Amino acid sequence: LIDLPAPSNISAWWNFGSLLLLCLAAQILTGLFLAMHYTSDVSTAFSSVAHICRDVNYGWIIRNLHANGASFFFICIYLHIGRGLYYGSYTYKETWNIGVVLFLLVMMTAFVGYVLPWGQMSFWGATVITNLLSAVPYIGDSLVQWIWGGFSVDNATLT
Repeated sequence: LIDLPAPSNISAWWNFGSLLLLCLAAQILTGLFLAMHYTSDVSTAFSSVAHICRDVNYGWIIRNLHANGASFFFICIYLHIGRGLYYGSYTYKETWNIGVVLFLLVMMTAFVGYVLPWGQMSFWGATVITNLLSAVPYIGDSLVQWIWGGFSVDNATLT
C-alpha cells in the first residue's frame, strides 16, 4: 500500500460526511422512481402511494428504501454533527454556519416528504407543524397561509 500523510486524529467518525453523500444519492434515486408513479392531488395521493406499493414492480421495496433511507440519512447527520462538536469543528464559523443552514434545509425537505403520502398522520402533521409558525409575531398568520397556499391544508399545500 501507499503510505500517505494523514492526521493523527482520523478515525471512523470522519466517514459520516461521505455516508451522507451516499444516502443523498440513494434518496434522490429512489425518490425519482417513486415520483414516476406519484400523483400530487389530495383525492389521489394516498391511493397513488398504495398503487406504488401494490401494483408497481418492486415499488414496495423502493418505497421502503426511501423511507428507511431518510432515517439513515438523519442518523448520519446527527453523528456528523456530534463528531463536529466533539472535535471542535464549530470554530470554523463559515463552514459550521453553512452546515446549520443545510441541516435546516434538510429538515424542511424531510417534512415535505413526510406530508406527500397524504395519510392522516401526514395531514395532521402538516396542520400542526405549520400552525406553529402562527406564533411568529406580526407575520405568523400570513406565513402559515402562504405555506398552506390558502386558508387550510388542502390541494395547494400538497402541490
